[in-house]
Amino acid sequence: MTLTLYHCPDWASTIIRLALEEIGQPYQLHDMDWDAGDFDAADFRAINPLGLIPALKTPDGPIFETAAILLWLNARHGGLAPAPTDPARAAFLSWLMFVSNTVHPTVMALIHPDRPAGPDAAVEVARLALERLAEQAGHLETLLTTQSPLWLTPAQPALGHYLGILLRWAAYLPEDLNLRFSLAPFPAVTATLSAHEATPAARRVSLADGLGPYPYTAPEGPP
Repeated sequence: MTLTLYHCPDWASTIIRLALEEIGQPYQLHDMDWDAGDFDAADFRAINPLGLIPALKTPDGPIFETAAILLWLNARHGGLAPAPTDPARAAFLSWLMFVSNTVHPTVMALIHPDRPAGPDAAVEVARLALERLAEQAGHLETLLTTQSPLWLTPAQPALGHYLGILLRWAAYLPEDLNLRFSLAPFPAVTATLSAHEATPAARRVSLADGLGPYPYTAPEGPP
């Protein structure tokens, strides 16, 4: 099976690169350059008409959207999340959609607050996003301390890596230090992300993409 991942280091495509490394599935990287106009190129728009990454070229055709790619990879190869017949899949799907549809947009509002409301309202948008993100992290903290689901451990790492990349962005990308997310109030989330960033797959991706030795718990930007 030939897979091609359209990729920029420390973009959302890194989540898919982590998943591919975790399952040991061979893949090719197609490096993308925003400044060079790669996202608007006709050949890429044929892969993802939205002009966004991640996008994965597969024998079944191209797939885009992070959650969709993770679910496809798990259905084809396993090892990333509960199988379709696993009773734990219902809860996993609920929390995957929570991370994809709720946490991810909140983080984007925090790191790009000018996009939804323009530059004049950017500070207020970021402040509200940070408050929402802390509330959302609180829900995850409660989940981890009361249930300890297998699908938030490195044994089934899709959701943990997705969350790790999002929270790393929230922790280091806002220019205003007061608007940066901190893991400190969330020890169970921190422990989960620490376990994920220590997997051999995560270490390979961190080295290749220049994310530093602790990409989730002490994030550094790419060089």
